[in-house]
Amino acid sequence: KFFVYLNLFIFAMLFLVLGSNYFMLFFGWEGVGICSYLLIGFWYQDFKNTLAARKAFIMNRIGDLGLLIGLFLILAKFGTLEYGELANAVLVDKISISEWMIFGITICLFIGATGKSAQIPLFTWLPDAMAGPTPVSALIHAATMVTAGIYMIARSNILYTLAPTTQVVVAVVGLATAILAATI
Repeated sequence: KFFVYLNLFIFAMLFLVLGSNYFMLFFGWEGVGICSYLLIGFWYQDFKNTLAARKAFIMNRIGDLGLLIGLFLILAKFGTLEYGELANAVLVDKISISEWMIFGITICLFIGATGKSAQIPLFTWLPDAMAGPTPVSALIHAATMVTAGIYMIARSNILYTLAPTTQVVVAVVGLATAILAATI
């Protein structure tokens, strides 16, 4: 069962990274979240592990709601979720977008990233997630899953370049998270 969950996680992560649009990213994102829940709570005989899995699941769902709202806003404004078409709409077609709309889109995407990447305020699930088996802690939570949010922001750089206010928010939250993580 453990290796099924682990390989399903790897499949979902590859789906997230190799997709050509936000729709595929979202399904990989959700797959990573459910597999993380299953792997953190793998030793369910110990109730602490069950609570840690639930906490990770809930924190990630909060972030996922932000991501989903951001994707709906992208779809409403640009009419596409394809990375290439979105870049074309912004760079070539020069679709006008209000400062508030781009701020809303990018901040919602960033909320999704904070949940997956364990940044302030959605960081409390990560220390508890270490209750899972060692390969889960090492591979998933230290290497791949927490970088999914950063990957999504890097993939969305075309939008973030239009939102200097969100860039400041990302920098402040990232700095605060780094300082907090270093002190705990």
